[in-house]
Amino acid sequence: MKSTDRRQFLKIAGSSLGIGVLYTAYPAARTRGEAAGLFSALGRANGEKLAPFSFVQLSDAHVGFNGPPDPLGTKAFEHAVEMINALPQRPDLVLFTGDLTHDTEDREVHVERMKQFQEISKRIHVPVIRHVAGEHDAGLDQGALYREFFGDSYYSFDHRGVHFVALDNVSRAKPEVGSEQREWLNKDLARFPKTAPIVVFTHRPLFDLRPEWEWFTSDGDDVMNLLSPYDNVTVLYGHIHRDHEHQIGPVHHYAARSLIFAFPDPTGVAGPRKPVPFDKDHPFRNLGIRRVSFNGKPQPGSQSISIDDIELTAREFRGINGVQQLLRNPDV
Repeated sequence: MKSTDRRQFLKIAGSSLGIGVLYTAYPAARTRGEAAGLFSALGRANGEKLAPFSFVQLSDAHVGFNGPPDPLGTKAFEHAVEMINALPQRPDLVLFTGDLTHDTEDREVHVERMKQFQEISKRIHVPVIRHVAGEHDAGLDQGALYREFFGDSYYSFDHRGVHFVALDNVSRAKPEVGSEQREWLNKDLARFPKTAPIVVFTHRPLFDLRPEWEWFTSDGDDVMNLLSPYDNVTVLYGHIHRDHEHQIGPVHHYAARSLIFAFPDPTGVAGPRKPVPFDKDHPFRNLGIRRVSFNGKPQPGSQSISIDDIELTAREFRGINGVQQLLRNPDV
């Protein structure tokens, strides 16, 4: 692992292959003394004591979707809940980066999908769960139903010295944050010093990843201009149904794959966007979780991060014998 610039507060290693991402936050310092000094300085500047912690990002559950290219419905989402609850160290929080549900013009059906999402997510044994909307949650009604269930579509909060910002780039029925929300963001950030660790979570990428596939935010550059003066910014997003990493100046962007099906690598595919086909012989291919741990004692020349990649297989589903049972009765 290459040495890390001490100004990069969030140490993020890898991404989930379909289930989610476990992030560990800590100051990237080269010695224990340097780490302690950075903790202290950031704590004084931000008004809250800084401490290591972990959190999980989940994305694109699409509750209510069932059929090609994936007939397994909520099975991956439900198993993600089990895997989070089984982690040896409980994460502090879970962030859902949009498309919690699959859209429908039937409001009552969408209400039931929102309720089903909540019923599954409330099984997660973490103190804090936060959400942002995806276009499937909010695009048809400008976020009205989403707000009934989850509250404001954009907001911020602080946790252990880190400032979290939830941005809505879907409720305007187009890939846009909008001037009102950008003004709010500017005011929200104004009280923080440039050294403050900031995590932004949103649904669509804030840069032009693949505009013809709607993998972009039209005013993403304006948002990035507000974030770029800060030294320690991480942006988490979903929407693209695959792992992706990108860096713009000091800002690092990370996407989690979905809990339903994958899209192909945008750099290697020409033409229209098409989901990766479902493989009945390997129904959970590219699904899994990456578990990331921080030992709390960064030392010169030592490995402070340990990573375990866990591939999801049919055998891991409790009480299920074989894939065919899942395929035969996917809603149970």
